[in-house]
Amino acid sequence: MTPLAAPARAAPLPRWWSGPAYGLLGLPLAFVALPLYVVLPHYYATALGLPLASVGALLMLVRLLDAAAEPLLGRLSDRLYQGPLRAVLWVAAGSALVQVLGLSGLFFPAVQRPQALAVWMVAGLLLTCLAHSQLVIAHQAWGVRLGGDAVQRSRVVAWREGPGLIGVVTASALSVTLGAGPMLVVFALSLLAGWLALWWAPHPALVTPGQKLHTALPWATVWQPLRQPAFRRLLAVFLCSGIASAIPAALMLFFAQDRLQAQQTQTALFLVLYFVSGALSMPGWLRAVRRWGLERTWLGGKLLAVACFGWTAFLGGGHIAAFAWICALSGIALGADLALPGALLARLVERQGAQGRSEGAYLGWWNLATKLNLALAAGAALPLLQWAGYSPRHPGCPGPAAPLLGLRAAALCPQAAGGGFAVPPADPTFPTVA
Repeated sequence: MTPLAAPARAAPLPRWWSGPAYGLLGLPLAFVALPLYVVLPHYYATALGLPLASVGALLMLVRLLDAAAEPLLGRLSDRLYQGPLRAVLWVAAGSALVQVLGLSGLFFPAVQRPQALAVWMVAGLLLTCLAHSQLVIAHQAWGVRLGGDAVQRSRVVAWREGPGLIGVVTASALSVTLGAGPMLVVFALSLLAGWLALWWAPHPALVTPGQKLHTALPWATVWQPLRQPAFRRLLAVFLCSGIASAIPAALMLFFAQDRLQAQQTQTALFLVLYFVSGALSMPGWLRAVRRWGLERTWLGGKLLAVACFGWTAFLGGGHIAAFAWICALSGIALGADLALPGALLARLVERQGAQGRSEGAYLGWWNLATKLNLALAAGAALPLLQWAGYSPRHPGCPGPAAPLLGLRAAALCPQAAGGGFAVPPADPTFPTVA
């Protein structure tokens, strides 16, 4: 296949490397999510000395603003896919450059005073998050437009999320061994490689003239997904599960270091076990889809996550091996969380007749829910911990186990009980170390 030889409609994948060529961009997109949502709050609260409550409030502000922009970015994605594929790729290149510059500025701030540092953090985060959101939506829309049955859709998502697991583990390992500078270099190079690979990836279906007229209507398509009861139900479950996943992601470093008294290398081991287990379990979850379907398989994965993660309520200082087992077993559930939710959304888009016309609008609301989860996790959990007397720089203090488990259980139980339709994915930003 030559670059940009786009077919008139989504075609079967011609080469074994076509799927990985599409999915490779998932590596840097997941790579950057971990520093933004897990490492950065810990870094600004400990190394740079911003109060924990202030960090949480600022993160919530940025994520709310970013979330509000998601439907508009989805609309932009729909408009981009009306034109030549080169337009999608070059806009993606601009977003990638902004991400590299923004993330570099966040980890190497040019100011030191607390007030100036807070402004710098907000500006850098907003710039980086918006660029990241645009690229994520465009990449997801590309995959949705490839079409296929339930197994094929799950496979497309697995191509994207599999490299994402590698990206998360790589970011975590680099932050432990080499620090922020090399981590940023690897991020920039992997982003370039992912962008170049898209030129040889399987191409989404072109927009027909009739579809182009439909998507050219004024902003009606932005709100169209919310008029669909099936999408509202899926989005509600997504929010419930997403909060349950975002809270542990925001608190993981504090939990491992102050509750378990874990060393940095041990914290990195938790991460590796979790994500390697998730990657190895993906083929099994895809086989389960053939037998039980998307909904039942996804629900089974979430119930497994609840059963495994609940045992952390009983852990204390020195329980390293026990937590490692929990990470490995709950990582198996991660495979379902990563491979199946995007497939359910893609199927819903097709059934609503929106494929090739307004899938960007659906993805915009989908990613808005993700950002709301992250905003609520940081904006509620971190200030509550400080209010309760927790200090991240006092290892002897009680770790955040009680609020962590209480809030996670409150979010997971309703979605496990009512998950017959679908259960949304865990947040990819699991633990790393500073």
